[in-house]
This record gives sequence, structure tokens and C-alpha cells, in this order.
Amino acid sequence: MGRQESRRAANARKRMSRRPSRLGTPAGSTAKPDRVADPDAGFPGLLRQVWRRAERTEDLRAALDVLLTLDGHVPADVQLRALNSAQEAALTALRGAATARADSGPSGNPGSVGGAGASGSGAGASGSGGAVRRAAEAGVAGAVAASGPADSEPSAPESAVRADLGQSGAADSAGGADTPGDRVADAAVAADVVFVGEVGLAANGRVALRVPGGRPLDPRDLVGGVRRVPYDRAALDAYRRELGRVRERNAARAADCRAWLAGQGTEGRRALLDQALEAAVRTAPFVLYQEDTQYTNFRERNTLTGKTLWPGHPDCALGALRDLPLDLWTDQDTQLVVCLTLLIRSAGFGRVEEANGTQLTVDHVAYTLERVRRAYAAVPGVAPVPAAASHRVADLDRLAVALRERRREVSGHAQLYREIHGALMHKVERVAAAPGPAARAREDAVAAHLRARLPMSGRTLADLGRELAAAPGWLAAPHGAFGTGLESLVHETVAASADAFAADFAMSRGMRSLPDLVRALRGENWAAICDWDITHFFCCVVPRPEAAAHFGGSRAALADAAWAMSSRMSYNSWHFVAGNLPREPEVVARDHFVPPVIPDVAYFSDQHHHGHVNNNVRFSVRSPQPVEVDGRRFDGFMDLRLLRCAGEPFGEQDVLAAHRVSGFVARATSLAAALVAAGTGLEVTAFDSDWHWTAVTGTGPAAPGALAGPDRRAS
Repeated sequence: MGRQESRRAANARKRMSRRPSRLGTPAGSTAKPDRVADPDAGFPGLLRQVWRRAERTEDLRAALDVLLTLDGHVPADVQLRALNSAQEAALTALRGAATARADSGPSGNPGSVGGAGASGSGAGASGSGGAVRRAAEAGVAGAVAASGPADSEPSAPESAVRADLGQSGAADSAGGADTPGDRVADAAVAADVVFVGEVGLAANGRVALRVPGGRPLDPRDLVGGVRRVPYDRAALDAYRRELGRVRERNAARAADCRAWLAGQGTEGRRALLDQALEAAVRTAPFVLYQEDTQYTNFRERNTLTGKTLWPGHPDCALGALRDLPLDLWTDQDTQLVVCLTLLIRSAGFGRVEEANGTQLTVDHVAYTLERVRRAYAAVPGVAPVPAAASHRVADLDRLAVALRERRREVSGHAQLYREIHGALMHKVERVAAAPGPAARAREDAVAAHLRARLPMSGRTLADLGRELAAAPGWLAAPHGAFGTGLESLVHETVAASADAFAADFAMSRGMRSLPDLVRALRGENWAAICDWDITHFFCCVVPRPEAAAHFGGSRAALADAAWAMSSRMSYNSWHFVAGNLPREPEVVARDHFVPPVIPDVAYFSDQHHHGHVNNNVRFSVRSPQPVEVDGRRFDGFMDLRLLRCAGEPFGEQDVLAAHRVSGFVARATSLAAALVAAGTGLEVTAFDSDWHWTAVTGTGPAAPGALAGPDRRAS
């Protein structure tokens, strides 16, 4: 990309800040940061908020609703499937003991999806509208009770917690004062209570339960205090029976997993381990459980190869099994490998994230596969896949393979997308309905903007795409304020999308030099492509002026946020591009993710990802698209992203419309790549830090040392 820069010049450039408001100043030279970390920002703050609401809720059933949904932030079925065997047995027993009382009481409705989490009250539902609540309700209503009879049809585990448990316990106060909940518990003890358990909220977001015979919950593991849960003699007997049944079922599942793995042989098991290890390295963070054993590639407590544990690290739970005889594998490790295999065989590595935050058990995998099977079967024109004959691994394996094959057919009849619940990083594959008036209105608004700004006259996005394909030459020529028509098209489409979707920010990414890519592909110079840094990629970010309200009213701060997003999206392009190359040694060694191929909609993403927390990325839509370059398909080469910092979340119709818009940009990029392959020069030079400063603030380049407005907290 131009004359080779000297090492000295490159190093000097890297020592300078690229933040729009600090261009021309040495990086890290300011007297104090202009962002101060807010202790209540992100996931820890959410958990504190959830516990405060749960401890103020008089009815224990309603308090459990708050905890299970994290006050409306996630579907309750995710938390229910995170319970270990003893906790699962305890809730089932309490449900059975309390059903009669609940049915006769004024609030008895075991099947309802009420409570604070689903009602929309509380901070969790603030600004979330009906979409998140509907998502939570759908998750609860369709969940599988792992405690149900072996190989039975799915049942709803929410019934285990919706029944009134007969108590209004409250959290212990920090000072040990006598609370109404304590007095109620004391009165209950005087009656027929034989054990007083506890419910709390763990620092990892899971509901924590003290079960009969268990030690008190450790306050060091909890967000706040505990609420008391009394067990009478009937509940205790029910717990004993249920726990025995659950343990018997788990033993049978573990034995079946072990037998199935034995049938794979030594080399077959190694291949499955290698596949699971690859999934851990090439996918987004996940956190899985087997009873109280945590398996994760996420941040500090890694137990699987990922960003912290390098491939081959002795602490990786999967890597440690490679040369270990099967009879020395624990039951937890055995089921982990089998369940990961089933999930991957059903849809690739991405399916693993659909188990995020839950117990990775055979029965829960069976539930996931059955949910997918039913969703595919509902698509017109697609023959249904038969249900699994049982929950035995062999039957589930056949179902997983059949679903993966049917998934390709489904994609030709309906749009698949993923629903992401950011608080627990849990993802669910959905099949979208047909586009309706809302989606068409979004598309029409974008098309009208493009007709007014670009040399095109088509009435719809499809018309504009055909018109562009018929005469693509202007994409390589200057247009308006841009050096190429492609740059102008990307910018105008992003700007139009920000307005049409009422987004605070809209953005689209790509590669700066298509000629460099074509030359590298023709020379099969995979190492060169892998060596490119993020400056070889771009992302055009357009905020609406109203978004400055989320950044202290400062346009300078808004420009900094836009550039931070642009840099991160350029990193995403860098992270995905290698996933499209042959598995040569330099490609395998290069850090990369499997490129995304279907769109997604995310709720409450401002929880874990530091950039999302700092820049208020709460609700978003992402629509990745493939681009063809010199005969090679690059999945996830570009995308369109929309985000809102507050207010209503995006919905399914937004996803469908955004995917049509991103498809238009992808088609233009493929046409530009074809021009380059035929010998036309085309470089993207816009969308750097200077550009974002000028575009957002409406002024010339920032003066050295310009501040991004008043000190503000990252929230």
C-alpha cells in the first residue's frame, strides 16, 4: 500500500495517539484519563442491581423470577439449565411440596411467566420494551426440565420455580438486623420446618442454592446476602427421592457417553479432542459447567485453550485428555467431550455458544437439538427431520448430523439468525418469519437516501444492486468527497442506515487494498495476508448527532467513541480474514476466528466486553456477508452493524432489513473486487482517525492535545 515505511518512522507513528481528539500527541502522555471507570458499569453493577431488587421483593417466587432472569436481562431457562444436580432436585422438590398451597392461594399460577423479570418492571427491563420480555418468555415456555423422565418429551422447568414456595424470606442484612424475612423464617421453624436452605446470587451470575445437607453459601462467592428457604418434612422427602433419581440418570448418561467414546477408538477420540480444542480457539468466549466444574476459554479462569491458555498448555482440560486412557477420564470430562461433539456436528463451532452459561449435559444438548429440529420442521417446503429415538448418544449423534445437512436446505427457504443475551453470553439460533411492513419500510428509507446521493435510480435495494452490476465502473472513480465510488457508497449506506433504523451508530467494515489482496491470492502468499495488521482494514462509523447525549453531550467524545468502534471493527476484519484461507501452517498458527455467516441481534451487550461497556453498546444488530475476490469466497468479509445505547432493542424485522442492506454493500464490494481483478486500481483511503473527527464534529482535524470534552465515566 504505497512506499514501504521505515521501521523508525513506523515506530514513531505507533507512539502517537490515534484518538481523534488527541491526534498529534504522544500516546499515554495526558495528565489524567478522560474516562474514569464506573464501579457500577458492566456485569458486576448489573448483578448488584439484580440482588438489590431480589432482596426487596417480598414474595420468594417473584424474587426467584428476578434472579433467574437477571431482572429481565436473560431468559429464565438459561439459569435453570445452569443448576447442578442437587440444586435441580431441590427446586423440583420445593415445587412439589408447595404446589397445593400455591394453587389454593391468590397468587398461585405455576405456569405463569410473571414476576418482576418478565413484567418489565425494574431497571433490567428499563427501555427493553416487549422484545426482550418476549424472548425471555419464549425461552421459559420452551425449556426442558433436565429432571424429567429419561428420553421423555421436553417439559417446562419454570414450573419448578413459578409455584409459590410458601415463604416471603428476605436477605440477611449486612449488620445482622432482624428482617421481616428472618421473622417469617423463625415462625416457620417453629412449625414443621426441618431444614432452612438459602438462595443467593453468585458473582458469575448464576443462582446459588444451599440444598439440604449442604453447607451455608460462602458470602465471598455471592453478590449480596441470602434469602432463607424452608424445607418441611414433605419437601425433604421429595428432595431425597428426586436427588436419587437425578443421580441415577446422570450415572446412566455418563456410562453411555463412556461406551460411545470407547467405540470411537483411540484415534477417533483424539480427533474429537482436536476438534473440540479447535472450537475453543476459533470461537467467541464460552462458559460451560459439568456439575460444579467450570470449563471456559474466557478471561482469567481459563480451563480450556483460548486467549489465556495457548494451544498445548498443560492446564487445558481437553488437551490433558489426549494421551490419557479413557478409564481415567472423569465423568465430567467424558460428557464434556461428547456434548461438544454433538453440538459441533449439528451446526459447526458456533452451536457451542448456545450452551453458554448452562450445564453441558446430554439431556440439555438433546433439548437444544430438539428445539432446532422443531424450528426447521416449521419452515414451509422443508421436510422435517425425525426426532431422536432416545437421549442415547448414538441417537442424538444421528439427529445432529441430520440437522446439519437440513440446515443448508433451511437457509434457502428462510433466514437464520442468532439471538444473543449479552449478560450470560448465551446465544440461540432462530428462524425468522418473512419480512413484513417494518422491514420493508427500513429498506425503502435506505434506498431513497441512496437514490438521492448516488448516481443510481432504482426504487428498491434489489433494483439498485442490478443497476450497479450493469455499470460498476464508477465504484473505482472519485465520487463526491471520496476518492472512490465504493467509499461513497459505503458511507452513504451506513449514514442512511443510522437514520432508517433509528440507531445511535451504524457502521460497515472492509479491506483497504483489494489490489493487495488479489496479488496475494494469485501468488498464494498466505503468509503476507496473515501478516497484515489492522491498518490494512477499515470501518466507516456514522453516529447520529443525538447519540452525543450518551457521551456527556460532547461531539469530541462522540468522535472518540466512533473511532474506538472503527478500530475494533477493523480488528474483527483482521480476525476473520485468515479463516477463509487454506489451512497452511502460517494460517493455522495465526490467531483467527471462524468467520460469521448469519446475522444476529443482541440484547444488553454492555456487560462483559470492555469496549461495549465503555461505549454504551447495549442493543445491536450485526449482518455479516461474504464477498468474492478473484474467484475465492471470503465469508464475513464485511458487515453492517447497528447499535443503540439505550431505549428499545432491535427486533427480528430489523435483522431482516439490515441483512438486505448489508447484502447490497457486499454486492458492491464484490463488483469492486472484480474490477480490481481485471486490472483497475482501487484503494480505500477514507475512514481513518482524521476522517472520523471531521465527519463527527464538523470541524477540521483536531488540534494536538484537544480534549474529548469534560471528564466522564465509562458506563
